[in-house]
Amino acid sequence: PAVLEARAEVEARIQQFMSVDGTRSVESFHRELGHIMWEYCGMERSKEGLIKAIGLIRDLKKEFWSNVKVLGSAESLNQDLEKAGRVADFIELGELMCIDALNRRESCGGHFRGESQTEDGEALRHDDEYAYVAAWEWAGEDSIPVLHKEDLVYTAIEMKQRSYK
Repeated sequence: PAVLEARAEVEARIQQFMSVDGTRSVESFHRELGHIMWEYCGMERSKEGLIKAIGLIRDLKKEFWSNVKVLGSAESLNQDLEKAGRVADFIELGELMCIDALNRRESCGGHFRGESQTEDGEALRHDDEYAYVAAWEWAGEDSIPVLHKEDLVYTAIEMKQRSYK
């Protein structure tokens, strides 16, 4: 039964892609999403930028599902259809990445949060608040994902504020 259900879901998604018959190519949506991610969820981020990105991605998602043009047919090998599936997933992932980055109000790893820096402009960590691994659970279409945390416990090394000066 689970296989039949999964197959029906895939077939319905394919039918949805093929029935939109919009005016924008899959590639144009992919490029626009990439631009949003680069500008607002890249190496340097800010609260305002991440909030803007989430809104832009949600708008892009609505337009994608109402205006995407998938060329070819669903009955044969169709690279445009394959890419449409990937781009739909990328849109979901991009939104989640922005939500996660917005939730973590610190500079960490290779990412710099504009609001989280020392007086010298160095990345400022908040290990007292963010010493955990985040795993997000999908809560359904148009629902807010659920955050699950697993504490990071270091016994062999000490967490330290880095300085590149």
